Amino acid sequence: MTIRKYRPDDREFLIRLWEMTFPDRPQHNRPAKMIDSKLAFDDMIFVAEQDGRIVGACMACYDGHRGWLYAVAVLPECRLDGIGTALVEHSINALREIGCVKVNLQIRSTNKSVAAFYQSLGFAVEDRLSMGLRI
Repeated sequence: MTIRKYRPDDREFLIRLWEMTFPDRPQHNRPAKMIDSKLAFDDMIFVAEQDGRIVGACMACYDGHRGWLYAVAVLPECRLDGIGTALVEHSINALREIGCVKVNLQIRSTNKSVAAFYQSLGFAVEDRLSMGLRI
């Protein structure tokens, strides 16, 4: 398995991966829109490739203050093979290289298995209230 930056020819498969992994995303988080918006800002979309096909992806962001991980996804049949761990570690290293000292992410509070995954990588639950405003 290799991890590399997103290329334009990855678009359709990445959209399908994110639609399959996150089927109930709101309209403003639709994969095609996310890709376009992200690439207008920077190119920190990473894909994991195995045997010539994309098996996972992660989008990272650095706002100059802290880093964020978004849309970490692995094909269902490839889960528990270390791909998610490799994607997260690769993304964290990329953020570290540009000066990031703290990485955040958000998951649904009911997603216990994903919370356990991130805790196994050293992430800890912080006493914060996540708020948002659609504009």
